[in-house]
Amino acid sequence: MKLGVLFSGGKDSSYALFKAMQKDKVVCLISVISESEESYMFHTPIDNVEEQARKIRLPLVKVKTKGEKEKELNDLKKAIKIAVEKYKIEGVVTGAVESVYQASRIQKICNELDIYCFNPLWKMNQVELLKEIVKAGFKVKIVKVAADGLDEKWINRIIDEEVLEKLVELSKKYRFNVAAEGGEYESEVVDFPKFK
Repeated sequence: MKLGVLFSGGKDSSYALFKAMQKDKVVCLISVISESEESYMFHTPIDNVEEQARKIRLPLVKVKTKGEKEKELNDLKKAIKIAVEKYKIEGVVTGAVESVYQASRIQKICNELDIYCFNPLWKMNQVELLKEIVKAGFKVKIVKVAADGLDEKWINRIIDEEVLEKLVELSKKYRFNVAAEGGEYESEVVDFPKFK
């Protein structure tokens, strides 16, 4: 099956891509660039998706959005439609883990376009997910923080076993989501096994 991957360059979309490439034919990446840091749907910032796509050797469908709640879904649909027409994708892969808001909206768009929606990370234990990502050889850099317990010193840190242990400890103390499902931090993958 030909798939397009909704790709932000962060840990979840990159790991979903990695898992999809093990079973199916991924033919393109799809990125929606939001002008709003308050986007309900899209990871911000997305600064290096072109470079990451080049390293993965996949074409990139890139669409901009103002990031207005619900209206930004039209831009997502536009991006997926481009991938359907240009690369003949039959399904979309997401990095959704917990967000019913995001997953349900992506599923609705896929239903409207009559293509499959795959969520390979859906409902995974989040500490186990982070451990898997580290074990698989991903170098994930924290690029933004927005939670009590995480200050500017966390920016540019690579999530390895030691950093993960500290994140788990702080998430318990400050009651934030360790995998950043609530936007507690944003990440960027600087290296992983599919980079050339």
